[in-house]
Amino acid sequence: MSRFDLTPLYRTAIGFDRLASMMENASNSSSNNGYPPYNIELLSEDHYRISMAVAGFAQADLDITSHENTLTVKGTKEQPETQKNFLYQGIAERGFERRFQLADHVKVTGADMEHGLLHIDLVRDVPEAAKPKNIVIGQAS
Repeated sequence: MSRFDLTPLYRTAIGFDRLASMMENASNSSSNNGYPPYNIELLSEDHYRISMAVAGFAQADLDITSHENTLTVKGTKEQPETQKNFLYQGIAERGFERRFQLADHVKVTGADMEHGLLHIDLVRDVPEAAKPKNIVIGQAS
């Protein structure tokens, strides 16, 4: 994977250093290798859902953590006491850790499992103080 030089962005854009850091981290994260596969769905204007294929994992095997603007989903699979003799093993039985960068004001509202899919619901809740305000011309004090 090629690496981008974001130095010009740091020099010319004020306040975008966090955005540039997020882009660098995203381009450097090759540890996920696409496992487990996931979808990100827009349910309505400010509601989102992440669905992850976690076949073979029980709820107790999964850990979901939201800290600042990072959502982390970990799956830990205990090794079975008896070793199986597979002729072909296409179902991954390994643990994983997948991180998602969340935009400002995006919060996790809940999680559920159904048919081998882990669904994580998110909502963007922008506080009134952060919403754009119309400025009336001629009202300067």
